[in-house]
Amino acid sequence: MTDMSGGAGELLEPLTVVPPGERGATRIADRVVAKVAARAAREAVGPLHPDAARPYATVVVHHDTAHVRVHLELDYPCDIGARCGQVRHQVVQRVRALVGMAVPEVAVQVERLHLAAEYGARQGRTR
Repeated sequence: MTDMSGGAGELLEPLTVVPPGERGATRIADRVVAKVAARAAREAVGPLHPDAARPYATVVVHHDTAHVRVHLELDYPCDIGARCGQVRHQVVQRVRALVGMAVPEVAVQVERLHLAAEYGARQGRTR
């Protein structure tokens, strides 16, 4: 008669532990971090002027640290410094939460200011 294994003895054998250096690693591409940062900037800026381009970001990743540069367009008049501060804060929070990377630097570059229509009308200006 043939000897059949029930399989129970095989499950009781201790599992071999793979050293951390041989397990592999997860690498998140720079462009993925850039997309997360751009989305966070859009969240912070709020509704855009109809002629404004969507914010975009460029990122340099080194190990678990991301250096981010965000390019955006804002309405005018507004508190530019406060809006840039909101963008920096939101980018740092979202990249840390979604990607797990530290963001020690967020450079915000305002590419263009769009005059709000109601502001131009009050000043008597036309386009």
